[in-house]
Amino acid sequence: MDQILYKKALDFATFAHTGQRRLSGELYITHPMIVANTLKEWHLDDITVAAGLLHDSIEEGGAKREDIVKEFGEDVAKLVDGVTVVSHIHLTGSKSEEFVENSRKMFLVMARDLRVVLIKLADRLHNMQTLKYLTRQRQLRNAQETLEIHAPLAERLGMGEIKGQLEDLAFPYLYPEEFTKLKKDSQNLYKSAEKYIQDFKSKLLQLLLSKHVAAQIDVRRKHLYSLWRKLQRPEIDGDVHKIYDLFAARVLVSTVEDCYLALGAIHGAWHPVPYLGVSDFIANPKPNGYRSIHTKIFGSEGKIVEIQIRTHLMHEQAEMGLAAHWQYSEIKSKGKSPFASENKLPWVKQLVAWQKEMTSSQEYLDALKFDTLSHRNLVFSPVGDVYDLPHAATPIDYAYAVHTDLGNQAVGAKVNNKMVSLEHKLQNGDVVEIITDRKRTKPNLDWLKFVVTTVAKREIVKNSKS
Repeated sequence: MDQILYKKALDFATFAHTGQRRLSGELYITHPMIVANTLKEWHLDDITVAAGLLHDSIEEGGAKREDIVKEFGEDVAKLVDGVTVVSHIHLTGSKSEEFVENSRKMFLVMARDLRVVLIKLADRLHNMQTLKYLTRQRQLRNAQETLEIHAPLAERLGMGEIKGQLEDLAFPYLYPEEFTKLKKDSQNLYKSAEKYIQDFKSKLLQLLLSKHVAAQIDVRRKHLYSLWRKLQRPEIDGDVHKIYDLFAARVLVSTVEDCYLALGAIHGAWHPVPYLGVSDFIANPKPNGYRSIHTKIFGSEGKIVEIQIRTHLMHEQAEMGLAAHWQYSEIKSKGKSPFASENKLPWVKQLVAWQKEMTSSQEYLDALKFDTLSHRNLVFSPVGDVYDLPHAATPIDYAYAVHTDLGNQAVGAKVNNKMVSLEHKLQNGDVVEIITDRKRTKPNLDWLKFVVTTVAKREIVKNSKS
């Protein structure tokens, strides 16, 4: 970090917020300082950190835009402008028309420069940490917005740890009774599971050392909100004892080759759980860039243990996603802008394109809620290609994600080598094969009753007329 620039921005922001305090009673400058420090921890560039310090200087402080341009340049001023626009956008509790208009503005800002959203996520993270000082009404609105918008955005940006933190911060405000009960009920279970996983960690480390695999082993505790959501699944039915990944062991190694050497050593020492299988996101990365190998094994006492294997660089990306420093460095080395959305996030580019094409507010609202911010499932083609589809997507949604002709010619589908209906709901990890009739050139309009992706809906309507 350029210390001269940092001090200059800090002095400017301190002066702009002279005499101001937050509802907590703290000096206002503590907030932009924490935001900037978060951005530094995410290894963002000097311009972004400076903009983090200055992000409230105009809106909440006494500065003017021309002051920021004069002192820090147009790039910093544009980032501050973008954060100001996004901060005015309240998506939760607004009418459909307002929601659509506000979301259009937000994604246009994202498309211009993703650093704006990263600053906003750092801003939201601190605001959620100090939510107790707001009125109950504002607590509920901010928490709901965090769960519906900011946490899903963090996930789509590949920032898994930030997503988990935001959800856990919103959880007690939106579901106070459920939070209190789960926290109490899970304490003893967490304590028991933590002792077990720590003992397992020692055995795992000894095993890898004996195989000459240099590894660091971390233990990840499942986020409380994520645990609560998982307990609501039909197959779990609220039984916390059916949750096998309260803790997961993370094996961090230096190279991709070491990842597979570690996997072989682990499966040689413990039996993998056959019905849970191995997920290889190194060979088949998730669309948000996540790479890791996940395996579940039978440990001692028959307990199932989840193990995640990745390189140190993959781990940085898994935690920080788009904000990971090494990813930016990689893009810069190719002479591309590290913050242009089209480099890594085609879904942002697609949303902006849809804004120009869609005249119906409801259509855009559906695209945003069901395509962009919904829970995602990863499904595979028969040759191993990965497709990122929203929850409740069907084989027809998958077919149109692959190619328009595959969708138009679909007459049947196999999932995991078994025949299913075309309206079958796909699950995470499914392998999908589409059966086609090449003589067929038009889709079935009845498919509109069950498809969920915007691409499928638009292609069905368009091609049924041709």
